[in-house]
Amino acid sequence: MACSQPQRRTRLLATIATIGGLGLAGLTPAGAARAQTAPALSAQEVQELRAELKAIKAESDAAKVQEADRESRIAALQRRLDMAAGVPPAAPEATASPPAAVPAEAERESNPEVSPAPAASKAFEIYGAAQLDYIQDFNRVDPSWEASLRPSKIPTVAGQFGSDGQSIFSVRQSKFGATATQEIGGHELFVKFEFDLYATGDHAGETTFHLQHFFGRWGPILAGKTDSVFMDGDLFPNTIEYWGPPGMVYVRTAQLRLTWKQGPHEIAGAIEEPFNDIDPGNLRILDPALAGLQGDEKIPDFTGHYRYDSGWGHVQVAGILRRVGFETIGTPNNVPKGSRFGWGVNLTSNVNVTKNDVVHLGVVYGEGIASFMNDGGTDLAPGGSLLLPATVQAEVVPLLGVTAYLDHQWNSQFSSSIGYSRTQVDNRSLQAGDAFRTGQYASVNLLWTPDPHLMFGGELMWGQREDKSGATGDDSRIQFSAKYKFTSKDFFQ
Repeated sequence: MACSQPQRRTRLLATIATIGGLGLAGLTPAGAARAQTAPALSAQEVQELRAELKAIKAESDAAKVQEADRESRIAALQRRLDMAAGVPPAAPEATASPPAAVPAEAERESNPEVSPAPAASKAFEIYGAAQLDYIQDFNRVDPSWEASLRPSKIPTVAGQFGSDGQSIFSVRQSKFGATATQEIGGHELFVKFEFDLYATGDHAGETTFHLQHFFGRWGPILAGKTDSVFMDGDLFPNTIEYWGPPGMVYVRTAQLRLTWKQGPHEIAGAIEEPFNDIDPGNLRILDPALAGLQGDEKIPDFTGHYRYDSGWGHVQVAGILRRVGFETIGTPNNVPKGSRFGWGVNLTSNVNVTKNDVVHLGVVYGEGIASFMNDGGTDLAPGGSLLLPATVQAEVVPLLGVTAYLDHQWNSQFSSSIGYSRTQVDNRSLQAGDAFRTGQYASVNLLWTPDPHLMFGGELMWGQREDKSGATGDDSRIQFSAKYKFTSKDFFQ
């Protein structure tokens, strides 16, 4: 009569115990006598036990393979998160020393003169995402920016951009990129290249190449285009609308950066590509030549930050010093021209309230820093009075931005993000009545991530713009998105 698998395992363990006991007992004469009288197993039973032992070993080996696969997937996901944040992948851990030897880390701690061995890892990854956004707009924004909700692009004049209630489809959030890591001269060289399809500038409204990152980092030295040092990318909440909260610093610049890290502390400083946004204001009415007023960038912007990371989250304080220059095209000697001093302080933090809740908090204030904000404002504008005797001067524009969001993880697959952000500009006296003064933004969503490669979700958004004159306009919309991500690590290890 055939035995069930649990019965065979019990029988196998009992037999092993009996054989072990007999082996020990056989070391004495009395034990040898008992061994001679022990019941023998039939050939069929021995064959069954051997087959069961082989099956158990196979199950054990399969479990080890599954565990190794899980560890590999965890490591791959961590690498992807690091690469998304522009952090070079960590070097492989060294093989553990024999028990009798002193571990290398312990030796370094006891002898500061012993330096760590240089990293020797090599990695290359191609990654990307295909994303479709369906947006049902209940009001209207500037058609060139209809695939995102920017308060500065909301009209304050009814019908300015046409009738309300637009249906929008966009794949502009789709992206493609590559990273490479290798040891060069005793330091790890990390290179990242990434672009999406959300065109800006002269190509605003088009679905075309839009560079996001292109930089190399060798040890503490970073050169290329990536997040400004004045910015905290971790402040951005888990939203699916492309542009995001307006009241936060969010810009990527060409830069040369130095970074120092020690434990939870990080200090970074950089010189960054300068660019200015100049508003001629009402002066254009008095002198049409001032329509040629433009930014004049003679020296780079100087940025720096200090960051502290901990189990509860992180806090970062960043600063910027800049020259906000201006000149006029088409006039003798390009006058009026000149420059003003701009500065800003950006305080940000993520707080892990619970294991499922992260609060994003940020406040930024400065003068002449609108170019670094995610949306709204201008760096330089005319102030003074046109009453005789006229007193007109160029002034940097004060700006305040705040952001507060909560990211909540309902379970392993569902998450939500809810919050509010605001940009407040202190308009200069000679700016026109339609100059941007305040932008507000709020959103809430529900996202489903059945697998790290997939995301589906919906988001409800509201935005409002207020002009210097007091005129306001608002917009509400709902967005549904589907994202499919891939990485070469899924196919090649």
